[in-house]
Formats: sequence, structure tokens, C-alpha cells
Amino acid sequence: MAKWLKYVISFASAFALMLIVRTLVVSTHSVNGNGLSPLFKNGDCLLINRCSYGMRIEGKGLLPYSRLMRQPVEKGDIVAFTIPENAPSGLMIARCTATPGDTILTQNGPLLVPGLVNCAKSDYYWLEAINPNNPADSRHLGFIPERNIIGRVVTVLYNRKNIRLQ
Repeated sequence: MAKWLKYVISFASAFALMLIVRTLVVSTHSVNGNGLSPLFKNGDCLLINRCSYGMRIEGKGLLPYSRLMRQPVEKGDIVAFTIPENAPSGLMIARCTATPGDTILTQNGPLLVPGLVNCAKSDYYWLEAINPNNPADSRHLGFIPERNIIGRVVTVLYNRKNIRLQ
């Protein structure tokens, strides 16, 4: 085997491993705008754990949607999710304020009312943006299905506005 071929195989293997980890385990998301302030600022790069609620299997028509080693989303978790079909596309960040079985009263703003009749469907969550002026949350979109939840936000890696090139 040629010496250069070893380098090509090593590089291709590392690249494939990186793609697998980025697709299945962790990913990053940049915050654009101040819709998540004061918790996250414009320019923050967030680390998202894609396995926090189980490994997603999105069949794209070939297999049904499912999660391996499924864990429930907990109240207070800050999650990354995709917008349902009839809204603008993109990855959104919000806090889970109600889980399946909770009831939401939306007079003069949403209010969690535990112990009443269940309004939430199974596997649907009420996600609210940290900043109430952000339109990409359940106050505007309704309940978010579990299949749209990508994972839990772990930490802020860095803020690209604070990086100075020298």
C-alpha cells in the first residue's frame, strides 16, 4: 500500500467519525438576535446534546420516528427544537414549562395549572422563549411535538462577538 494512501484513509476515517458525532451526539448553534436574552446573548455559540432525550431515529418516510433509550423532557430544561411544518424554518431555543399531562391556561399570558384536566396531548410540550417578545415559542406556535425537539442546550461555548483577531 502506498504511503500517501495511509494518510488519506486516516483523514477520511477522522472526517467520518466527526460527522457521526456531530449528527448523532452533539451539535452547535449560534444565537442570532436578542430573543433569548438575558440568558443567551447575540453571538453566543451553544453546545447542544442531541442524545439527552434519547437517540433520534428520523426515518424520513422509510422508518417511523422513534427514540432509542428515551428520556422525558423535564420542566425547566432549555431545549433546541425545529419549528413545526407551517412556520418559518430554523433551529429555535426555548425553556420547557409544561410536559404531557400539564394544563395550560392562556388568559393574559400562559399559566401552568397543575392537577386540572389534561389539555396537552401525549408527547407534546409547551416551550417558552426566555424573552417573552420572541415569537418562536408555544405562545405563538402551540404545543411542540417531541419529534421536533433536537436536544438539551448544555452550555455556551464562546461568544463570537468577543473573539478578536490579532
